[in-house]
Amino acid sequence: MPKRPDILPPTLAPRGLSRTEAAAYIGVSPTLFDHLVRDRRMPPPKRINARTVWDRKKLDRAFELIPDGDHSDHNPWDD
Repeated sequence: MPKRPDILPPTLAPRGLSRTEAAAYIGVSPTLFDHLVRDRRMPPPKRINARTVWDRKKLDRAFELIPDGDHSDHNPWDD
């Protein structure tokens, strides 16, 4: 199937994202994204007829809830 021309202006991000787009949006592979959805760190998709799409705003909220890396002041070399 030929690719559709972009309808939205480049400054307007689409609200609904495909699985691959959603994974890229949060910076992970589609496989890791699937794991994040399964363990509920990322939201489930919406079904629009035969399409499965992720709400960009829900992805933003879920991404904010993922903890940052360990920033403890403990240095194991000090033990």
